[in-house]
Amino acid sequence: MKQAYTHTELSKLLASISDAEQMGKLLQDFLTPQELEDLILRWEIIKLLHSGMPQREIAQTLGVAIGTVSRGARELKYGHNGFAKLLEKIEGTGK
Repeated sequence: MKQAYTHTELSKLLASISDAEQMGKLLQDFLTPQELEDLILRWEIIKLLHSGMPQREIAQTLGVAIGTVSRGARELKYGHNGFAKLLEKIEGTGK
């Protein structure tokens, strides 16, 4: 399946970048300004959910729909564990 190959190739590419400035430039090249803004907002939602902030409070604080926050909560709880691994890494508990 070509899409799976492309997914793997892109994952390896992104994993190979350790320089934050280079990663930022790559993201700006890959994404539209709105897509980048949405990605940043999604990460902020995940961090706030992880901190224990109630979903309705997150929605009100960030000015987003409760459904947007609920989607983040579902991904955090039932997703592919990617968010959990990143959160562990930034908290210094990841391997």
